[in-house]
Amino acid sequence: MGESWRFLLFRLEIMKSLRKTIYITILTLLNISNFIHMAQRPHIFFIVADDLGWNDVGWNNPDMKTPHLDELARNGVIMNQSYVQPICTPSRAAFMTGYYPYHIGRQNCVVIVLEPTGVSIKYPFLSQKLKDLHYSTHIIGKWHLGHCNDSYTPTHRGFDSFLGFYYAEGDYYTHTIEKSVQIWKELLDFHKDLEPTNAYRGIYTTDVMKTAVTELLSKSDPNVPLFLYLPFQAVHFPLQVPKIYEDQYMNVKNKERRIFSGMVTALDEAVGSLVTDMKKYGFWDNFLIVFISDNGGEILSGGSNYPLRGAKMTLWEGGTRVPTFVYGDILQKTGYINNNLIHAVDWFPTLLAAAGGENEDSKNMDGLNLWNMISKDGPGVRSEFIYNIFDLEYQRAAIRVGDYKLIIGYPGLPCDWLEVSELEEGIELETSCNKSHITEKGVYLFNLKNDPLEQNNLASTEKVVLRRMRHRLDQMRRSMVPSDDPLPNFFAMRKLSKIGALVPGWCQAK
Repeated sequence: MGESWRFLLFRLEIMKSLRKTIYITILTLLNISNFIHMAQRPHIFFIVADDLGWNDVGWNNPDMKTPHLDELARNGVIMNQSYVQPICTPSRAAFMTGYYPYHIGRQNCVVIVLEPTGVSIKYPFLSQKLKDLHYSTHIIGKWHLGHCNDSYTPTHRGFDSFLGFYYAEGDYYTHTIEKSVQIWKELLDFHKDLEPTNAYRGIYTTDVMKTAVTELLSKSDPNVPLFLYLPFQAVHFPLQVPKIYEDQYMNVKNKERRIFSGMVTALDEAVGSLVTDMKKYGFWDNFLIVFISDNGGEILSGGSNYPLRGAKMTLWEGGTRVPTFVYGDILQKTGYINNNLIHAVDWFPTLLAAAGGENEDSKNMDGLNLWNMISKDGPGVRSEFIYNIFDLEYQRAAIRVGDYKLIIGYPGLPCDWLEVSELEEGIELETSCNKSHITEKGVYLFNLKNDPLEQNNLASTEKVVLRRMRHRLDQMRRSMVPSDDPLPNFFAMRKLSKIGALVPGWCQAK
C-alpha cells in the first residue's frame, strides 16, 4: 500500500513538472512571437513644424538653407497636395484623432491660456492606438490640445513621456508665456511629463528638443517599435534665434524674414541631428519619417507662402497647403513627387496602417488610409475634403471636390500673393481684400488644376459646378457639431499665478 502511494505521488510530481514545463514553454513562445511581432513594426517619427510656409523650405525655394530636410524630401516622397487646417490646434487635433475639427468642436480657433477645454477625451489619439500595438510613445515639443485637466495632457493620451510646452507660443529661452497674452508677470510653460520644469531656462527651445531626442534614442531599445511625435516650436512667433543662424542670411534686408530664415535653418539642423541619432543608436532600419507644417506661414512674422495666395488663418491655398514629405526604408518607391490629395485627418489611419494596425473606427472617421498610395505610388484615394466649416456669426467655409475648390464667405486676410518684402523692417500688407473685391458674403470658385494660384474666380461662369459644390458643402455642414469655445476661466489665474506655471487642475474634462 505504501509503495502504491509513493508511486502515485511520484506520478503526480511528474505531471506537475510536465505542466509547468509546458506552461513555461508556451509563455516563452508567446513572448518570442510578441517580440518578433513588435520588431516588425516600423519606428515612426512624426515631425511637425509650426507656421512653416510653402516658400520656407529649400525644395520650394533655393534661397532657404535646409540641406537636411531637402535631402530627405528629394530622396523620399514629396507630398505636393498636402493640406491642413488654417490654424494650429485644429490641425493638431486632426493629426491625432483623424476627424475634421468641425466634427469634434475644434473648428474655430486655438485653445487659449485660460480656456477650460481641450480635445474631447472620447476621441482616442493616434498615440493610444500605437500604444495598443506595443509601441514606445513619446512627445518632445508643442502640445496645444488642452491643458486645464490632466486627462487632456500627453501622458494621459497615450504618450509614455512628454517634454515640452502646452500653449501656442512662448519665449524660446525663458520658456514662459509671452506677456502679450498674460496678465501675470511670468508664467512658466515647460514640462517634463506632468511637472513644470525650469531646468532648461536659457537654452533655445530647438536646442532643448535636439538634445532631448538624442537622450531618448540613446536610452531606447531599437528592438521595440518607437513612435516619436516631434512638434517643433519653430518657426512660430516670437522671432528668436541664435546669431549664428541669423548670420547665414545677412543678404536678406527684411529683419523679420532674416530672423525667421535663421529659425528655419536651426530647425533643419535639429532634423539632421535626429537622422544622426537614428543611425548611431540603431533606429535607421525599419523606419518612417513624416515632415509637415501645421498651417501656412504667418507673413507678418517673416513667413512666406509665395506664390500661393494668402497665409496662416486663411482659407486660401497659402494658409492650408503646406510643405510635406515622407522618408523611410519601408517605402517601396522613393524619389518622386506624389500629386494625390492628402489631408491632415489622413495621417491617423495612414500611420496606423504603416504600423500594421487595424482602424476599428474607419467607417466613422474622416481620415482615409493612404498608405498604399504613399508607399507604392498607388492610385489616389481621396477625391474631396473640407478645408474648414467655421461655427461663427457669419457663413465661412471651403470645400474641394476633384480639381475644384469653393469658398463661401470671407477667406481671410491677406487676400493676395505676397513676395518676401525687400523693406528693412515690416511687410507691406495692403488692403488686399478690398483691392480684390473680397467680401464676407462672397462666393469663390477655382479650378486648382488649371489655376493653382487662385487667380480666376469661376463662380459667375461655371454655374453647374458651383451648384454641385454648394450642394456637397451643405451636405457636409449638416454633420457639424457646435464649437467648444467656452469663456476663459479667470478664476484659474489665481492658482496659476501662485504656482508660477501653466499646470492642469482647474477644469472638468469632457
